[in-house]
Amino acid sequence: MGDGSGAGALPRLQLAIVAATGIWTVYCLLTSPYPYYAPLQNGPTLAILGGVAIWAWRRPQPTSAVACLCAFLALHALGGKYIYSYVPYERWAQDLALPSPNRLLGLPRNSYDRLVHFAFGLLMVHPIRQALMRQGGVGPRLSLYVAVEFVMAGSCLYEIFEWLLTVIVATTDADAYNGQQGDLWDSQKDMACASAGAIVAGAVIVARRMASKRASTGSARTD
Repeated sequence: MGDGSGAGALPRLQLAIVAATGIWTVYCLLTSPYPYYAPLQNGPTLAILGGVAIWAWRRPQPTSAVACLCAFLALHALGGKYIYSYVPYERWAQDLALPSPNRLLGLPRNSYDRLVHFAFGLLMVHPIRQALMRQGGVGPRLSLYVAVEFVMAGSCLYEIFEWLLTVIVATTDADAYNGQQGDLWDSQKDMACASAGAIVAGAVIVARRMASKRASTGSARTD
């Protein structure tokens, strides 16, 4: 994982990643076929992206952590463009002469939202863990545990926030906004996807640490 530079300086690569994500988000916002809903979906994305830039500038982070955050926001921006329920991945697959994702995976509905919730878990664990270790002084093991738990709790809180926002702001268009698509258990499945992503990310980090330790031990024995 790449290291960040000194406080008060955003490395050029990180700046490029943030700028590219901002351009992509604005593009998704302006070209959305659902202009009535797009600002509610992607307006906050731009605000969060600005927060990421300020955070990485004031509290130097590895480039890998910034890339994870921006990758998630980019996926979300694409979902926001099509209000999630109508991301045309089936048509994209057909245009590329690829098998139907829904048919291949046995999906009964447009499941791009499930992918983004999984990506939330997969991509957030590393940045949170890095922040805990760098700014919080938390050890590697505890920081990983807290990061996974944080993602699970964050997913739960987001589902509650989405419900409240839908009730308050988009009452008459609730299903169109939150992408439920008539699924009674949509929130629970979303949280399960985020949790699965976080567990996978945690397992990858543990595997990398174990491999690094074995490599270090083997190197020490041969010296």
